[in-house]
Amino acid sequence: MEHVAAAATLDALGVVTGWSGGARLLTGHSAEEVVGRPAAALLAEAPPPATVAARTGTVALRHRAGHRVELTLTACPLLGPDARPAGFVVTASPPDDGELTLAGRAFQQASMSMSVFDTRQRYIRLNDAACHVMGVPEETLVGRPFSDTVEDAEHSRGFLRHLRQVAETGRPARYESFTGAPALNRERAWNIEMWPVRDPSGELTGVALAALDNTEQYWARRRLALLNEAATAIGTTLDVVRTAEEVVELLVPKYADFASVDLLDWVLGSEEPPVVPAGDVVLRRVAHGSVTEGTPEAVLHLGQTDVYGGTTPPARALREGRAVLGQAGEPDFVRWVAERNTRRPAGRRYRVGVHSMIAVPLRARGTTLGVAVGVRIGHPDDYGADDAMFAEELASRVAVCLDNARRFARERTTALALQHSLLPRGLPGQAAVDIAHRYLPCGSLAGIGGDWFDVIPLPGSRVGLVVGDVVGHGIQSSATMGRLRTAVRALADVDLHPDELLTHLDDLVTHLAADGSAEEIAELGATCLYAVYDPVSRRLALAAAGHPAPALVLPGRAAELVPMTAGPPLGVGGLPFEATELELPEGSVLALYTDGLVEDRDRDVDRATEELCRALTIPADSLEVLGDNVLKAVLPEQPGDDVALLLARTRVLGADRVATWNVPQEPAEVAVVRQAATEQLAVWGLDEAAFITELVVSELVTNAIRYGVPPIQLRLIRDRALICEVSDGSSTSPHLRRAQAYDEGGRGLLLVAQLTQRWGSRQTTGGKTIWAEQPLPERSPEAG
Repeated sequence: MEHVAAAATLDALGVVTGWSGGARLLTGHSAEEVVGRPAAALLAEAPPPATVAARTGTVALRHRAGHRVELTLTACPLLGPDARPAGFVVTASPPDDGELTLAGRAFQQASMSMSVFDTRQRYIRLNDAACHVMGVPEETLVGRPFSDTVEDAEHSRGFLRHLRQVAETGRPARYESFTGAPALNRERAWNIEMWPVRDPSGELTGVALAALDNTEQYWARRRLALLNEAATAIGTTLDVVRTAEEVVELLVPKYADFASVDLLDWVLGSEEPPVVPAGDVVLRRVAHGSVTEGTPEAVLHLGQTDVYGGTTPPARALREGRAVLGQAGEPDFVRWVAERNTRRPAGRRYRVGVHSMIAVPLRARGTTLGVAVGVRIGHPDDYGADDAMFAEELASRVAVCLDNARRFARERTTALALQHSLLPRGLPGQAAVDIAHRYLPCGSLAGIGGDWFDVIPLPGSRVGLVVGDVVGHGIQSSATMGRLRTAVRALADVDLHPDELLTHLDDLVTHLAADGSAEEIAELGATCLYAVYDPVSRRLALAAAGHPAPALVLPGRAAELVPMTAGPPLGVGGLPFEATELELPEGSVLALYTDGLVEDRDRDVDRATEELCRALTIPADSLEVLGDNVLKAVLPEQPGDDVALLLARTRVLGADRVATWNVPQEPAEVAVVRQAATEQLAVWGLDEAAFITELVVSELVTNAIRYGVPPIQLRLIRDRALICEVSDGSSTSPHLRRAQAYDEGGRGLLLVAQLTQRWGSRQTTGGKTIWAEQPLPERSPEAG
């Protein structure tokens, strides 16, 4: 039908006062027949109330020939001088006029939802897509206000607010909304664009809108955002259980109403990964959570194990190595829900409405670790193929974090066991100092470090005190620490002065680095402090290789750092080490420590050192208590490095336990000093040791007179053992050798070695000292 424009005017009482030629063509009535008559006389039936209220809509008229004519009428009021309606202008067109044009067909058949509202937010027109979304035909909505056709919800109020805004301002609006639709029974994401509609004169007469359903794109963005969030939210700690908890926190409620992570038992231990069984699978619940507080949907408690049958989604996911979906109505899914309701009836009401689940295996580096499960109950959408792809991508990232945590835990356990095996378990008995020690392994992600300490008994009742640190972490660092500790003990047996010992240790580290067998030392370095205390002379000699100076607490005084040269770290080579010597009163406390005690990324070293000295100054009942007090006062809650602390309180061997004789270089003096030694043993109540002591004194003094250089000195020390020392000015050390049958000499040192517990020699600043130890007689009150 050709497009025809028709118009008529009515007065306030509804009487026709004007009639156009187009109206005559549409209805067959001439102006003479209509003007002056009520317009209601032209109706074939009464119009719907909504059309009357909206002043627009489809109205049925009676044609002059007697048949019905349906026209789309729009009434515009005419205002009189007092601004009150004095009549109306009615325009008409055939109701199918829009469909007959290309533009009309494009509007009606558009794939996006399109609607037109008047300025009072009443429907004027909807296309087919909009009617599908609303779930009702167009004639049900035309003329009705939008607010009467939807529920009173936030998204509806937001939609209406934008409609009014466009109608009032004349400016277009664009926004996104995530809401439901009456006919779609699920939440959808919409991109909505509204724009004003104006008549030829420019007056705003309505608001049109187009709503594009971009639900798939919305969920794709949400899934991508979750993956990005997972990169920072998962794996913040190298702890398997905490990593699993982070996975659950990420998934609930954004992706699932209930989520769980179950792992194979070996992942939580130190075993090698077994083969995933083909049938039932035993998994341990590590983490779970839900939108309901307390997670009442869960059948398992945290830490419990469950057997998943071979046909259940979790078991299938593990076996097939891919995400497995389960939907309501599927036999396996129904059995899975029923089995859970049977095992834990208390959670049945929280499982009502469960309609979809997804199980995805956690695999990293070709190894299966466990399975993650997501369940949807209140969430209206089922899991689909896109969700499966997302779950597999997320699971691959999660599995790497879990595997890293597992590997870290395993390496940490191994390194800690190795380190404990290398550190002294029970410090050897010695009388020079009282000892207390503390060792705290690092709790950071870096792993166990290479800190160590040691207490080494030395001849002459002296004691060697050692602390060291291999800079680095892990098993290799611990192993390197063990090698250095062994080297220090071997060098201490030679009885070197502290600076000489560090020089030899530095050479050893340099050689190891050159051989490529100690990469940590070569790349990161190591530090060490070695001190020797003599309870007879009360002298302390110490030297450091890049290590912090110890703190010293003299009786009745505040703690201070020992002034000394730190020296270069081990492995630098070519630089000297300097020794510092002090004379200490009895009861002095020396604190040796590694840098983890005072150094940290978030702490000031000087301030931490002041706190250390302050804590050492405060009196304590014992060294053990003092050690605890120091750690509490100085360390943060989470130390960033290993900490070793060695406390030593000095003792003194008085004149009643030491006897000294200067020996002239005359052979006749051997008998004199031998007799003097025997008399001193009688004073000490050690008569039973007199025979062996006479032989030892006789042999050592004879050798000193015959082969040594003055001055010659004999010293007996009564400590935990009876020690005999002979010193002379020669630096040539004797060697034990096997005498032949006709040799006149060479059997003396062999005899000393056989009669005593141990013997040896050490270099001194003025020559050398030969010493021999023998146990105290059991009947002696000094024994043990």
